[in-house]
Amino acid sequence: MTRKQEVLLDVVIKFAGDSGDGMQLTGSQFTNSTALLGIDLATFPDFPAEIRAPQGTLPGVSGYQLRFSSNPVFTPGDLCDVLVAMNAAALKTNLKQLKKGGKIIANTDGFDAKNLRLANYAEGDHPLENNSLDNYELIKIDVTKMTREALKEFTMGMKEKDRAKNMFVLGFLYFMYNRSLESTISFLNEKFGKKDEILNSNIKALRAGYNYGDTTETFTTTYKVERAKMEPGEYRSIMGNQSLTFGLIAAAQKSGLQLFLGSYPITPASDILHDLAKYKNFGIKTFQAEDEIAAITSAIGAAYGGSLGVTTTSGPGMALKAEAMGLAVMLEIPLIVINIQRGGPSTGLPTKTEQSDLLQAYYGRNGECPMPIISASTPADCFTAIYEAVRISVQHMTPVIFLSDGYIANGAEPWKFPKVADLPNIDVKFKTTLDEGEEKIMPYKRDEKLVRPWAIPGAAGLEHRIGGLEKEDITGNISYDPDNHQLMVKIRQAKVDKIADYIPLQKIDNGPEKGKLLVLGWGSTYGTIKSAVDELLTEGKSVAHAHLRYMRPFPKNLGDILKNYETVLIPEINNGQLIRIIRDVYFVDAKGYNKIMGIPITKTELVEELKSYFK
Repeated sequence: MTRKQEVLLDVVIKFAGDSGDGMQLTGSQFTNSTALLGIDLATFPDFPAEIRAPQGTLPGVSGYQLRFSSNPVFTPGDLCDVLVAMNAAALKTNLKQLKKGGKIIANTDGFDAKNLRLANYAEGDHPLENNSLDNYELIKIDVTKMTREALKEFTMGMKEKDRAKNMFVLGFLYFMYNRSLESTISFLNEKFGKKDEILNSNIKALRAGYNYGDTTETFTTTYKVERAKMEPGEYRSIMGNQSLTFGLIAAAQKSGLQLFLGSYPITPASDILHDLAKYKNFGIKTFQAEDEIAAITSAIGAAYGGSLGVTTTSGPGMALKAEAMGLAVMLEIPLIVINIQRGGPSTGLPTKTEQSDLLQAYYGRNGECPMPIISASTPADCFTAIYEAVRISVQHMTPVIFLSDGYIANGAEPWKFPKVADLPNIDVKFKTTLDEGEEKIMPYKRDEKLVRPWAIPGAAGLEHRIGGLEKEDITGNISYDPDNHQLMVKIRQAKVDKIADYIPLQKIDNGPEKGKLLVLGWGSTYGTIKSAVDELLTEGKSVAHAHLRYMRPFPKNLGDILKNYETVLIPEINNGQLIRIIRDVYFVDAKGYNKIMGIPITKTELVEELKSYFK
C-alpha cells in the first residue's frame, strides 16, 4: 500500500481514557520520543481527583495533552488536532476541545452499552454510529480485541493483557508520526526488566500497534514534524517538579550545605519528595513527616543546625504551616517553603491548577510576618527560580516562599542542561568566632543587608537564645518592650524590602518599552501571555509583556515600567490576587482577566481580551 507523507509545522494530541488506561504513561512516552528528535514541545497532564474513580465515568477521565512543533512552543495548545478516546466518557469530556476536521482515534470496545450508559449518553445514542462526528475524521479501532489477539500466546489473565492497550495505541501513533519504538522499548526494559511476561507483553503490544498502522488501509497519510531551531546544547524533556528537584540539588552543592527536606505528601507536590529521595549520593536527607507541622518544624531544626532546610506542600498544607513560618521569620534563619498551588479553598480541586495562594503567601500568617516570594513561570524555569530562592534565603537569612502550580509541576518542556561553571555562586558565611571586642555573641547584630549572623550549635562561645518570643535588638534577649517590638517589626520588614537591592531589574519580555497596553503576568500564565502578545505585535498593536519572578519584594523599577503604558492588564488563574497587590503598592488602576476553572487560560481567549483594548 502506498502512503503519502505530509510535513506538519504544529500538532496537538490529547490522550484520554479511564484513569486505569495508562494515558499519562502513553503521553509521557510520546513526549520523550518527540524530545529525542529535537522537536519543541509542551504538555498538560489532566488527572482525575479521585485515586480510582468509577471505571467508565466522566469524573474518572484521565487526559494528557501534548503539543509539538518545528516552531518555538510556549503553550500545550488550545484545541487538539488529534483526540485518542479510549472510551465514551473520554470522547464526551474532550470533544469540545477538538478542532473541526480533527482526527478521533476511538477504541470501539470502550463504546459498548455499559460505557455509553456510564458516560451519560441517552438510550440508543451512539456517537460512533449516529453521524454526530461527521465533522471529524473518525478512525475506529477495536484496541482491546487487537491487543488480546497480539498477546494470545501469553498465559497472563485477560485483565493483565488489557493493561497493554495503551502500548498498542502508542505503537499506532508512532507509525502515524514516523517515530522509532526504541526509546519506549528501553523504558520498558528499565521498568519491567525483572518481570519477563509483563515486559514482553508490553513490547509485543507496542509492535502490534505499529504493525497495525503499517498494514491497515484505514488512513492513507503519515505525518512528520521537523526538528525545531533551538539554541545549541544538550537537552532533555523535563517536568516542573523534576526541574525544581534538580535546582535544589544544584543549589545545595554550590552553597556547600547539606539539603534536608521535611515533607508531608500532598498533591501536586509529592513528586518532589519522591525525586529527592533518589539522590542520597549527594548527601540529601528526606523525611516523610506525620503531618504538615512536623514537616516544616523538622526543616526549621535542620536550618538551625546549619543545613539547607526545605519543606514542600500545597495550599491546604500552607495553612497548617503558617505558625511555624512565623517562627522561622522570628528566628531569622534560612528556609525554603515550596507551595505547588492547586484549586481551592479547602480540599478544592486537588488535581487541577490554580494560582490560588499569592495572597496567602503575602498575608497568611499572624502578626507582621514578611517573607520574600519567588515564582516559577515554566517547567524548565523551576530550576533557575528555585536556585535563586535558595540564594536569597541563605544570603539574607530569611525563609522564602516559592510558588509553582499543578500546571507547571506536571507539564513538560525541553530543558537545556546548564553547566556547573555557569551557575552563580551561593556564598554562605557561618559565624564561627566572636568579633573583636565582643565578650559574647550578639545574635541580632546586623550587616549592611540588615542580616544577622548564622551561628550554628556546637560553636564554643556562640551560644544564644532562640524561640518565637520577641527578641531584643542586637542582644537577642526576650523582650516585651513596646518600642523594641516596633523596632524589630520594622527591621524585619526593611530586611525583606532591602532584597530589592540585590535582585535584577524587571525587563520587558517582548513588545515596546512604552505603549498602549502592558500585560503583566506571573507564574504559569507565561506561555499564554507570550503567545497572545506575539500575535498582536505581528498585527502592529502597541502591546508589551512583562512577567514577574520576584513577587516580594518587587524589582525596584517595576513602578516606572507600569507608568509607561496607558493600561495594565493582569491575567490570573484566580479571582484577582496580584492585581490587588499592584493596585495597593503602585496606585495603578490595573485591569484584571481571571479564570477560575481549574484549567489554564488559553491563548485564543486572551487574544480576544487583548483585542478589546484596541477597539
